[in-house]
Formats: sequence, structure tokens, C-alpha cells
Amino acid sequence: MNFTRLWDRVVGHYRRGLCETFARRDLLMSNRVPLISFSFDDFPSSALQVGGSILRDHGYAGTYYASFGLMNRDSPVGRIFSGADLEELFAQGHELGCHTFAHSHAWKTRPSEFEESILENRRALNRILPEALFKTLSYPISGPRPQTKRRMGRLFACCRGGGQTFNTGTLDRNNVSAFFLERRTGQPDQIKQLIDRNREAGGWLIFATHDVCDQPTKFGCTPAFFEAVVCLAAESGARILPVAQALGEVYERPDECLVAPSPQPPVAPSRHGSH
Repeated sequence: MNFTRLWDRVVGHYRRGLCETFARRDLLMSNRVPLISFSFDDFPSSALQVGGSILRDHGYAGTYYASFGLMNRDSPVGRIFSGADLEELFAQGHELGCHTFAHSHAWKTRPSEFEESILENRRALNRILPEALFKTLSYPISGPRPQTKRRMGRLFACCRGGGQTFNTGTLDRNNVSAFFLERRTGQPDQIKQLIDRNREAGGWLIFATHDVCDQPTKFGCTPAFFEAVVCLAAESGARILPVAQALGEVYERPDECLVAPSPQPPVAPSRHGSH
């Protein structure tokens, strides 16, 4: 291993430690059955047209995390959603979540700028769908800085990260764990083991991916693989729900937790700066 790769691993470990340790909003999970959610970052059209169709064919709905600054554009995960896709998303009963307006890097972006990108995404949504509301957030590209986590805790019912694991016991609502299906096209043996462990623990497993197509990008997966995972989830006996609804199942007072907080005045930075 060369020095650059070693240094990147050290930095990554340091950032993950900060992200997992500070600015937590812990919740003791109280769901009575295991839960599974399917989510899609960036909201490429294929995620709805293909992935969403697979979910609906099985009677389920997912969560789509949208950056309105990318709307109608070509991206590394394919063509991003259109206005017609938004209408179809709600018609199919899926959840629309926030992914910042500019697809802002959750670690490299200053917390105040990250929050402004969140608010701009809200404004963009309200210009198109005045009655719509983001209840949950997915952090783009990376885990967030602690100060970013703290700000997002005032704006969303929960915020989804990564971590390649499921949630059990105590849930950090400012950084809910997820497992990415990207770069996966073969037999889902590892996925079955993960689903089995989630069932045994009575946990909440959130799958995440991007595009769903026959020739996926490195961030997506094939329709056959995605449907195989959906089938395994269904066979496990877990309740399969969008992220916001699943959060209500793990919370003792679901009506309270699903009310997205109102925007708060920006927090003045300390003289020592923020993480």
C-alpha cells in the first residue's frame, strides 16, 4: 500500500470517528418487527422508472433523495429526474427526500453553506410542488461534519448516511446507517446474510443505490440484482417501508418524529471554528 492510499485511509477513519461520535440525536429503537427501506440517491430517472416499478410490482414504496440543482441534467449516474418523474413518484406513493440543492459534499462543504443548499432545495421544491415537504435527508458523497449534523438535526426528522450496516439498539437520527448496493450485479449471497442478521436483531436495514439499469454505473445496480434483493427482503418477514414511515415504526411517538422541524436561524460559528 502506497503512502497516499494509507493517508486516505487514516483521514477517512478520522472523519468517520468524528461523524459517528459527535452531534448525535440518539433514539432507543422500539419497533416490534424488523424493518427494511429502499432508497435512491441523486434520483436518476432509472431509479424510478426501473427501480420504482420493481418496488411497486411487489407492493412497496421507496425513498428518493433529490438535488433540484441537478434536475433534467445528465450526471455520472445517468439522466436526473424530470418534472414528470416527480408527478409519477407521488402517484406511486414513494417518499421524496432532500439531497441538498447543489449535491453538496457533506464533509468538504462549510456547515453554513451546506444548510443554505438545503434551504435552496426546499425553495426549489416549493416552487414546483407548494404542498410538498422533505421529511428526511441523505448526505451526499460523504459522512457529514459534526456541526453539519447538528444543523441538520433541526431541519429533518432523520438524516441518512452510509456505513454498510443496519441500525439496531440506539439510532442516531442525525446519521442513520445504510448499506449501498452499488457496484453489485452478481448473486446477492452477502445481502441475504445481512437481511438475516437484521431480522434476528429486529433492526432497520436501509438499502441505498443510484441508477438501476442493465448497464449500471459503478454507483448503481442491475434490475435483476435489485429485484433479487427486494424478493429477499420480502421473504425475510420484515416490514418494507419508505424511510420516513419506517422511522415512525422505531419511535415511541411517531406523529411527533415525522414533523419536519422548521428552519432555524443560522448558528454563529465559535471562535475556534467547527469540525
